[in-house]
Formats: sequence, C-alpha cells, structure tokens
Amino acid sequence: MPHAAGDRLGPYQIASLVGAGGMGEVYRARDTRLERTVAIKVLSAEIDTPAAREQFDREARAISSLNGPNICALYDVGVHNGRSYLVMEYLEGETLAQRLGGGGLPLGKAIEYAIQIAEALDQVHREGLVHRDLKPSNIMLTRSGVKLLDFGLARIAQDPEWLSGGSEKTHTLTGVGQLMGTCQYLAPELLAGTKPDTRCDIFAFGAVLYEMLTGHRAFEGKTQAVTISKILEHDPPPIAPATEPPGSRLRVLEHLVRTCLEKNPEERRQTAHDILLDLRWLAGLDAMAEGSGHPSSKGTSRGWLIACVVLLAAIVALSAVLFRRPNSGVQVMKASVLPPEKAAFVGSSVPALSPDGHRVAFAATGEGKTLLWVRDLDALGARPLAGTENAAYPFWSPDSSEIAFFATGKLKKVKLSGGPALVLCDALQGRGGTWSRNGVILFARTTGEGLYRVPSQGGTPALVTTLDAAADEVSHRWPWFLPDGRHFLFTGRSSDPAKSAIYVGDLESQERRRIQSVGSNAVYTPPGFLLFVRERTLMAQAFDSGRIRTGGEPFPLAEGVDFIPGNMQAGFSASENGIIAYYSGGGSGSNSQLTWFDRSGKKLSTLGEPGNFLQPVISPDGQTLAVDRLDPQSGTYDVWEYDLARGSPSRLTFGARQDGYPVWSPDGTSLVFSSNRAGHYQLYRKLVATSAKEELLLESQRDQFPSDWSRDGRFLIYYQIDPATKYDIWVLPMTGDRQPFPLMSSPFNEHRARLSPDGRWLAYTSDETSWDEIYIQSFPSLGKKWRVSTNGGTRPVWSRDGKELFFMGTDRKLRVAAVKAGAKIETGTPVALFETRLALTRFFDVSPDGRRFLLIDQLPEAITPPMNLVTNWAAGVKR
Repeated sequence: MPHAAGDRLGPYQIASLVGAGGMGEVYRARDTRLERTVAIKVLSAEIDTPAAREQFDREARAISSLNGPNICALYDVGVHNGRSYLVMEYLEGETLAQRLGGGGLPLGKAIEYAIQIAEALDQVHREGLVHRDLKPSNIMLTRSGVKLLDFGLARIAQDPEWLSGGSEKTHTLTGVGQLMGTCQYLAPELLAGTKPDTRCDIFAFGAVLYEMLTGHRAFEGKTQAVTISKILEHDPPPIAPATEPPGSRLRVLEHLVRTCLEKNPEERRQTAHDILLDLRWLAGLDAMAEGSGHPSSKGTSRGWLIACVVLLAAIVALSAVLFRRPNSGVQVMKASVLPPEKAAFVGSSVPALSPDGHRVAFAATGEGKTLLWVRDLDALGARPLAGTENAAYPFWSPDSSEIAFFATGKLKKVKLSGGPALVLCDALQGRGGTWSRNGVILFARTTGEGLYRVPSQGGTPALVTTLDAAADEVSHRWPWFLPDGRHFLFTGRSSDPAKSAIYVGDLESQERRRIQSVGSNAVYTPPGFLLFVRERTLMAQAFDSGRIRTGGEPFPLAEGVDFIPGNMQAGFSASENGIIAYYSGGGSGSNSQLTWFDRSGKKLSTLGEPGNFLQPVISPDGQTLAVDRLDPQSGTYDVWEYDLARGSPSRLTFGARQDGYPVWSPDGTSLVFSSNRAGHYQLYRKLVATSAKEELLLESQRDQFPSDWSRDGRFLIYYQIDPATKYDIWVLPMTGDRQPFPLMSSPFNEHRARLSPDGRWLAYTSDETSWDEIYIQSFPSLGKKWRVSTNGGTRPVWSRDGKELFFMGTDRKLRVAAVKAGAKIETGTPVALFETRLALTRFFDVSPDGRRFLLIDQLPEAITPPMNLVTNWAAGVKR
C-alpha cells in the first residue's frame, strides 16, 4: 500500500508520491535532520522477493560507489516495516523520454546532453560497473544538467557469472525468461547470450543519441521478437538526409552513432571516454594547439577534421560576440576546456578569468614544469607565460593586461604583452590575491597571519587584517575586492571549521562584517551576486555591495566543484560579464598516484589506485605505508594502510571529519594522527592491528599535528598553531607525567620537524629569513643551529642510517645533504636529485635503504578533468 503524505520512514517525512514502477514507488520527502528535500525509492511489497531485494541492494551498492555531477547521488539506505528503501538526491525536471515525446532535439542541445551522458557513463565504467539499462527514461534533465538514474541492473564489469553470459535471462520482476533491461536499447551480445562488457552500454548510448537526433527509436518493431531481429540483423534508417553536406555536424554525429551501434563489439567504439573526447571536440570544447589534430580513432576521416574546425570557428565567433556583449545574450552556454597538449591542470590552484571575460589564466604542469598559461576565449589554444615557473593562484589586474601570481615564496606579476616576471614582495605561502583599480594588491602571505596590502608596483607589505582569537582564527585568505576598491571579501579560517566564515573587510579600518558562515573562498560578480561553495556545490546569493548585505536564499549553479577542505579553497572564478570557470571531477589533486622513484628520478612502480593523498609514511620495518587519503564523496581525509609488497589498502579511521598526518610508533604497532572530530585538530593514537577505539592523547584549544616519534619511544614531536607565534614545535613525553612542553616558539613558523635516528638532532623547517629553509638543532636540549638548505627547502626526511637528510626544495626538486654527526653536526652542500611533480603542500618518504622515494605523483594529462566554462549564467536564474 502506498505511503500517504505525513508518513515517516525513519527520519524522512513523506510529502507526496512522485511515481511508481515495477520496483515500487518513488516519493518526495523531507529529511527532518538536515532539512533538505530528498527522493525515496521504496521496494514494492508485491514483488519483495530475494531476486528483487538483490536487485535493489545492487542499485544501492552501485550508486554508493559513484560520485559525479551527472549521476544521481545516494544519501542513505534503510528498512521500514520490512520494506527496503533508498534515499537519493531529489531532482526537479523531466526525463529525456518525456522531452523526446515532442520529437527530436535541436542539434546543439543533443550534443550538450550527449556530452553529459557520456561523462556519467565514463565514470560508471571507470568504477568497474556496467549500467545495462541506459535509456531515455533513466536520464533526467534538470536545471543543473543531465543526471543518470536507475542502477538496478548495474553489474560489476568483471563479474565472472555475468561474463559467462548465463545470467541475463533470469527470474525478473515481470516473469520468467524475460530479458533484463529495455529491449530497444540492448546490445546484440546481450540478446545472443555471449560475453558482455562495458561496450553494451556504448551500444545503448548510440541508440539514445540516435533517438535524440531523430525523435525515433533506432530499433522499433510491433513485437519484441521483431525488435530483437532488427537489433541483430539490421541498421537503423539514416539520420541525415541525402542532401546533407558530407562535412556537416549531422554527418559527423551520424558517423559516431553508427560506430556505437556496430553489431560486433570489436568494431564498436570501445570506451565512453573516447566518445566523450569526440563529442567535446565536435562541440568546439577541446583546446587544440596550432597544427595539432584530434587523436585518431577507428573511422576518423579528413572530412571529420574539416567539419570540426569549421564548427569550432563558428562557435568561437559566436562566443566572442557574447563575451563582448554580456547583457545582450539570453542563453546560458556551457563548455569544457581541456589542458594544453602534454600538460595537466594544477587542480590545487584555481582558474582565473580576466575581469573583461576575454581570457582565462591557469596553472598547468607538463614535461616536468609548472607554468601559467593563458587562453583567449575566442582562440583554439592556450599559450604559456615565460618566467612563471611553479606559479600558483593567479589573479588579474583590473584592466586585464597583467597577471599576478605566487611562486617560490614571492608575489610576482607579468604583462601579457611580454617582458620578464617582476617580484613585488615576499609571500611565503600565498593563498590568494586581488588587485583594485586604485593600484592596491591585497593578498594572503602565510599561515598564522591576516591579509597584507602592497602597491601594484611592488614594495613593503603592510598588514591590513588581524586574526580574531575569539573565533580561533589561524589565517585570513582568498581576498576579493568589491567594486568600490575599498571593501573586500575574504575567508577567515578557524581551527574549528564550524567557526570559519566569509567576511567583508575595509582597507581604511579594522572593521569587518560576517557575510556567510561557510568555509570557502568567495567572489563578487556583477550585477550583484556573491559566489561561494557549500558541500562542493557552487552557490550564488544576491548581494548588495554598496550596503554590504545579502538578500534572499543562496541557490545552486554547479555541482561537483573541486574543493580542498584544509585550504578552504574551491576551484572557481568569475568575470565581470557573466562568465564562470571552475574545476570539477577531482582536479584538486585527486588525479595523483603513490609512485616509487629511484635516486635519478626514474619511475619504478606505483602503489594502489589513484587518489588524493597528503603524507605517506613508511613503517619502521619498511613493510607498510600509512597515508591520509581523501574520500571524494565526503570531502574528508582518513588514514589508510597499504601493504607495500602487495599494494593492498585498508582503511584505519572512519571519522566524519578530517583525519590525517600519520606518524608511526617506533615498534610499528600504532599510529598517531591529527583529527578535528572534536573541533580543533588534536592528537589521537590508533592501534593498527586491532579495532580498538582511537585514544585522545592530548586535549588542547590549539590545532596540533604530529611530526615524529623518537626511536626510543620517549618523545612525540608535534607542531601547533598559535595566533601569536604561528607554527611552534612542541614535545609530548610518552612516559612519566606526559606533560607537553614547547621546544621552539617564536614569531616565525617552525614546523615539519624530524628526529635523527639516534634521537640527538632535530631537522625542521623555519621561515625566519622570510623564506622556508631547513635547519638542524640538538635535541632535546637546544643549542646552536645549523642551516642545511641554501635556497629554500621544506619537509626534511632522514635516511635510516642518519648519514643523509633529504628535503624538498621550493623549486620542487628533491635534494639531499650528506650529514656527519658528532659533538657537532656537519652537513654537505645539498645536491638536487631530480625534479618532481610533488605539490608543496604534499609530503614524501624514503625507503629504508635510502635508494627509493615514495612520492605523490600527478597522473598524466590524459585523465585530467576539464575546466568548465559557463557563459551568461545569470540568464538561467529563475527569479
């Protein structure tokens, strides 16, 4: 019996019935805990059989493994009065089947939808799943884009039972011996009972695209038998009329559809990712360099290339008109930009749209170099800017003629017209900047400080904002000038994430006003909106910059935006004429791989699967790795353990907040890590071989992060953040009264400390020269200090015999210094071993023999998610 409005399923209150089908009913409901609208799918009591429950559970498992902007999200599962239910994202819109009820789609809209369907299918396949039921009724069209639904028939691609071909005809929801899935979209191999794989979804995609272009199904018969016969033996009618030119877009799409609908899977398009690349290229979304062609694929012809180049020119011309006349356009346009050839976006940075909306600047890594690139939005390719090595966080001059950026501990700027990059001032750990029409640059210089101002010609920085101790603030970052050039947005990062917020500051006073209680960077864009990110969703809210106040409720613009929780940083930007650029799909460091290198920089092997990692640490016996790894669904880090011989991972912490920065005990039986599960980051100990609950080692009102554990087990070294003294190094005795004491506390940042194997010497990072350098002091009694690095360095790691000290240079080169320890310490001149792609916010470790290095290496550009562009985004806002 269907549920009525007001009924409760656990914490969910039914609002209305949305629809019903073979599996059961779907309801619109309210989550009473989080006050959000959800969709609940309840398994019908009439078909509640073991087979139905298995299919229902399979759908839950399939959706739970997926997370992307074009896939309906799963929030919860449960059982109420013996009936299983799924709680999913509530989607407003219509299905593709409903849209196609009025006939085929305009060509541009068909391409737009096809790209998003291919993106979803690509992610499904990358997770090792096959959807098996791709059809228009399982594709939802929402305001934010396409959403792929209904994973009830999804299977693991390498499932031996399914690969045998024997489980496709089974006891289904409607009878015995019927086909699983919808007949018109089933691939021939599914009908013939031969071995299926992800290519059966490629066939279904071709059938769906055919239907979008023509308004008719590719295979249709009066009976199921006739339809099956057509799928197995016939091709669908042509899409393009005979009068259509050979090089037209419709001809190109027809070719794509035909290769998706090949009867033989070996002759078919092989991956959804290949289809996605072709569609983006066709739509003018691929960043082609001069003279480069599209990667060849089966059936590609010269006509394809000519047609696409002509199409790109037309799209670029249209875009140029829209960019020059932002208020004249009434249509929202979406596009994706791939990184330059043989390069990858640096997701830990941000894209930066010029104020006039004509260009976008971004950091990209290729062939061992990270540079700033600029792409004119009316051009087909991007160009690198000389003198921008290791650049991050670019921002534009107000006239869009210059770009400022952070690199190697400096704030710099460079003209687009050419010339060298000029140093403006020191900026050790820059976290965002903004440039006013009055010639003032406002920027974040380092952790533990407020914002600074400096003339755009360069000079001595002056402090503008101060940290609020009552709010437990540890830094101010991500400034953005408002139109008056006096007031500015910024993010106050607190050690308690719940206290982090977006503020408006004033250059002429210390006054500030809280605008949003959210930990994200914020952007102002005309005619009057505040943009920020909440739970990886880009939000917009009406904002009066003159009165400095918000109006109305925030509303979503884009989902799945890359976000780095520890930095309070979302990867998006906006221009003054209605364009938004953002990264999505894991650009923020998620495309990285734990990788072994030798001392020459040769890549030896990889460990585990790609992900987003921070600090790998090898156990004392060299057999196990502990590392903090990001959960892309929750946006939080947890500590994982890897068997170094087999590469198999296991999760050690399961907190709902951030767990990270692991340190091994000397005997390898436990780990100490930092977690903000109780508010501030505090030290916890975890026994790795048991399921015992983690032990809170030290309770404090300051953020604390473990750094090392002495080999005799007596001392735990950690660093903590104090608003007055920034990063300080502390010691926690692990015996006796266990009263912690400060080892180094000064106006400078001292952190990342590591003890020598004999426990007599402490290597650490300090910025006392306004530049991160590596120093060594005696331990536990401090004495004279020795500087090891000569031109910047951080994250020291000792060799197991104490004869070498490795560290990362600010130029991202891994360096080593010979060490001779006696009554005093002697170090040799550091030698560069090799250049890395390791971000300066990431760590590394060294094998016990000192011959191999485990680094967090950025993956090749081929899998780098694109940058997304939205033009005239405000035109899509329903007011």
